[in-house]
Amino acid sequence: MATAKIPIRTKGQTTCVHHKGRQLEFYCEKCQELVCPKCLSSIHKIHPVCELTEITPQKKQDIKNFIDRTEQNDLVQIGKYITSTDILIKDNDSAFEKLSHQLKMQTEKLKQDLNMLTAETLSLYQKMREDNAKLIQKYKQDLEMYDKHLKQQIQECKTALQRGSHTEIYDTECEIDSQIHFPAKPVMGTASFTSNKHPQGHLKLALGKVIISDQGHRSADQGRSVSTSDDHEQISIKQQQSGDKGEKTRIKLLSETTVVEEWEPPCIINSICPTSDDQAWTSHYYNDTLTLLDRKGTPIQKVKHKAGIKNISLAPTTHRLWICDIENNIQELVSGQLTHRFRVKELTKCLCVTASKHIIVGIAKQISKFTSQGQMVLTTMAVGKPLVCTPHRITECPVTHNVAVIDLTDESDGGDGNQHVVVLDTNFQKLFVYRGDIPSTFKQTKQTGVKPFKLRGVVFDSVGNLIIGDQNNNRVLLLSGGGEFLRIIHTDTNWTLAVGVDRKDVLWAVFGGDNVKLLQYSSV
Repeated sequence: MATAKIPIRTKGQTTCVHHKGRQLEFYCEKCQELVCPKCLSSIHKIHPVCELTEITPQKKQDIKNFIDRTEQNDLVQIGKYITSTDILIKDNDSAFEKLSHQLKMQTEKLKQDLNMLTAETLSLYQKMREDNAKLIQKYKQDLEMYDKHLKQQIQECKTALQRGSHTEIYDTECEIDSQIHFPAKPVMGTASFTSNKHPQGHLKLALGKVIISDQGHRSADQGRSVSTSDDHEQISIKQQQSGDKGEKTRIKLLSETTVVEEWEPPCIINSICPTSDDQAWTSHYYNDTLTLLDRKGTPIQKVKHKAGIKNISLAPTTHRLWICDIENNIQELVSGQLTHRFRVKELTKCLCVTASKHIIVGIAKQISKFTSQGQMVLTTMAVGKPLVCTPHRITECPVTHNVAVIDLTDESDGGDGNQHVVVLDTNFQKLFVYRGDIPSTFKQTKQTGVKPFKLRGVVFDSVGNLIIGDQNNNRVLLLSGGGEFLRIIHTDTNWTLAVGVDRKDVLWAVFGGDNVKLLQYSSV
């Protein structure tokens, strides 16, 4: 059924739309529209009306008021807005030029650092090549000398057999066994290079943090960990423009940590260093034995030391194990034997081998950085309250090379007994301190964590997140590299005594010293 159309008066029309040819002379106050005389006896019969000429003065005044208000206020304000857009354009251009400059400068710096690292590595290759060449040349000379001597000795033997006396034959035979031996083949230096097949995540972290908010007030945070209180997922978003659409890929924390392996070790453990081949070196405080275990906890190798071992650290470049002992010696494990490198005068508590091949040693009231030969290059020693009172564990970030230190803050070292983790930059300048606080918005697990914050383990994972072993509360915490609390990785029934992360970011956690769990807490 068709709907009847309601006639509408166009602007400026003076005749009635209902009664053709009739002039609009009246105004209906109820319907607020113009009407003709005939409308007064039909459509608007009982409506209050007045003559059109009666409302014209008020309408004129309303128009004048609009003109005055618009000219004096609205147009002036719009003019200011138009002028401000020119400033906004300049500020916008300036801001993004500054951002672009900062990004390019950081990129150039990273290129220079990478070129410098490449040059240093190539220099090491060249030196090792030259050293090996010298060894080979010396070996060749020894072989040639041995060849010459053998030929001379054979000639002397032939001469003695042909016309030598009994005495000469006797002397010749005796000389055969007393001559120089076959030259030993030299042991040459070796090197290897394994390229990083998935460097994108590390490159983004090295480049820095980029936060972009679009017109819809959505934000993308690149190269940074973002935590949500609902599912405790860590999300790293990479957005690539494809036309008008953005494609996002996510690397996130698992909503629930998975126990990959669990076993009882053959020895008590309070230090653990996973290797690059699914194994881990372990030690027990003041014990004199190092034990290498596989993923199932089976012993692969044991190394005895003459003194008690305090702490161990795996070198990130050479993958060799280093230790500090109760006699303040710093030793390196080479070919199955501990080799002395240097000795520290003060009482050593812990150590960390860095990517730059320096050795950071924890000493009462300070940490100090040494070369592998024992020359100090940097220290936190200061007059007054120390930056680090009682260092217990030290770890280096593989991305930023910042250093995290567990500080037990013993009163004997000038501390207050409130344990914490302090994170320092490469120049040992304090970046932040974590004292065990957990945001109120974070969903707690079964254990509320009311006990004092007591620490025994700390380690960075491959993307720069910080893993902390909270002994008193039997749990393992996860922070971003900037100190933002992300989540509780795992809560156990026993004390957390040591933590380590392997190349696949599987967490090796030791609870109570006699229980090891391999925990998977993230996924790609």
